[in-house]
Amino acid sequence: MKTRWLVWLVLAVFVSTVAATPALAANGDRIVRTKSSDGLGVITSACKLLGCTVLGSLDTVPGQTQPSSLFLVRGLVDTVVTLLLSLLGIASIEVDRPVSLEQSAPSDLVQASVAVLDQLGKRTPMTYYGTVAWEGYLDQPAGDIVGVRYTHCSLGATGAGIVAVIDSGVDPNHPALKPVLTGGYDFLRNVAGGSEMADLGQASVAVLDGVYQVNQASVAVLDQASVAVLDDPGHAAFGHGTMVSGIIHLVAPGAKIMPLKAFQASGQGYTSDILHAIYYATQKGAKVLNMSFSRPTSSPEMKRAIDNATSKGLIAVAAAGNDASASLVYPAALGNVMGVASTEDDDTRSPFSNYGSNLVWVAAPGAGIITTYPWGSFAAGWGTSFSAPFVSGAAALVVGLKSSATYSQASSAIAHAKTLSSDLGYGRLDLDQAIPAARSLWYSTNTSPVPDSCLAQGVDWSAAP
Repeated sequence: MKTRWLVWLVLAVFVSTVAATPALAANGDRIVRTKSSDGLGVITSACKLLGCTVLGSLDTVPGQTQPSSLFLVRGLVDTVVTLLLSLLGIASIEVDRPVSLEQSAPSDLVQASVAVLDQLGKRTPMTYYGTVAWEGYLDQPAGDIVGVRYTHCSLGATGAGIVAVIDSGVDPNHPALKPVLTGGYDFLRNVAGGSEMADLGQASVAVLDGVYQVNQASVAVLDQASVAVLDDPGHAAFGHGTMVSGIIHLVAPGAKIMPLKAFQASGQGYTSDILHAIYYATQKGAKVLNMSFSRPTSSPEMKRAIDNATSKGLIAVAAAGNDASASLVYPAALGNVMGVASTEDDDTRSPFSNYGSNLVWVAAPGAGIITTYPWGSFAAGWGTSFSAPFVSGAAALVVGLKSSATYSQASSAIAHAKTLSSDLGYGRLDLDQAIPAARSLWYSTNTSPVPDSCLAQGVDWSAAP
């Protein structure tokens, strides 16, 4: 009885305070965690008292009935006192911060890379583990630097498991990706699939000055229609998810890719979309989590979501950012995430790449990386966005050796890298060291027979029929 009286007393104080505050909509949405693991009733009752609206659950799979304790709420003002929230069963509230995916690096990165454009010109179709891809994509310097072909052909590792790509979506009909896509979802439209092609039909919108940024420095394409799309601010991030997915497939062709669309082509998105995608990946069987975005401050709920994911066996990888800085960015700086910096073809740090031992676990090539692009084509990209999927692919290779591999085991194996400067963590990704190191975790020797040709692994590097 006393508790109920106290609730109404605090509520009366709250109402008198809210009467003098601005309109609720101006305060934006909130990510709300309830004390109860089955909190829908709690948050619904709280919103009846506080005048807010429950938009949906963030820690459940769309379309399934499950207990939830994390919700997106609209109209919950900051003047609500902590005591009242606790009495109503609310554990915490976090602002649903805007997220932006923007292309920001100087164009001379592309103009100076004539060799990369020549490589993009190698368009002979080649067969690749049941898919079809351009010769220039398969036979590029970055692949040789980390040892992709040697790993497939001589070490017998081609990857397995599902890699969840939280990004702008994917071109679902790309011939190099279509056979390996699985279980995608578009959290912006609340539909299955995770396609970014639907963005071509929406009106351009201004990109918010958000907290998150996809770590893409620049993109080069040969198709003039593609250039026109990228020149439109409403489509500044178009193709990003397709490009990231293509690098994962290059490294680990035996893995499946789960495209989770949390960003619009314009670059607009929210923390809540990313959270929903992380929980979705965790519950839908993903094994590796690729996050090619960053923000300068940590989100408590994002850390909690990643902690939950890694505790259930997921291996988390994130881009280190393109600010040429040693400042920490998140989620790459979290202790259970492999932060990835970018290197040039000569194993020096890319000028745009972030660095620092507290941020970077390893580095990987990120300059002029040739990868899949919408409309079944290919493009070259610069940025730590395109370094991270090399490491996600490496994690999938480890999963192919042992399906129950943990973050600790995968990161330990991947730490066997080519030593560079101390500000690039354990060094540049080297599959020739990482895969034997992973095998040694589960087998007493590394002498198990492996095939000595790519043909034995089901890939023909010749022209496709």
